[in-house]
Amino acid sequence: MQDGQHVILCIDDDPDILSFLKIVLEAEGYVVPQASSAEDGLKVYKETKPDLLIVDLMMEEVDAGTNFIKEIQVLGNEAPIFMLSSAGDNLNMATDISALGLSGVFQKPVDRDQLLTVIRAKLA
Repeated sequence: MQDGQHVILCIDDDPDILSFLKIVLEAEGYVVPQASSAEDGLKVYKETKPDLLIVDLMMEEVDAGTNFIKEIQVLGNEAPIFMLSSAGDNLNMATDISALGLSGVFQKPVDRDQLLTVIRAKLA
C-alpha cells in the first residue's frame, strides 16, 4: 500500500499493454508502477513492494516472465502474481503455472471488466 492505495506492478515489453493497464487501473484508484523488462521489473519490485503483480510471460526472452517470478519468490514475495499471455491454452504446456505460484492468467487482449473483477476480489 502506498498512501492508502494498493500498488499493482505491471511488467510488459509492449507499451500499448502497459498504457492500457495504467489507464484502467489508475482510474480505479490503484498506484501503477511499470517496467518494460524483467530486469527493470525486478528493480521496481524492490523499490515499490507491490500488493499485486501483472507480468508478461514472454518479453525480451521467451522465459523472462517465469524467470522474474522465480527471482521474486527467492526474495520472499507474498503478493499475488498474474501472468499476461498471448499463448492461449499452450501456456499450461509451456509453463507449469501452479509450480510458479501464480494466482491466475490474463489472456491478451485483456478484458477490462474481467481484469478489474479479478483484481478487486484478490485485493479485498
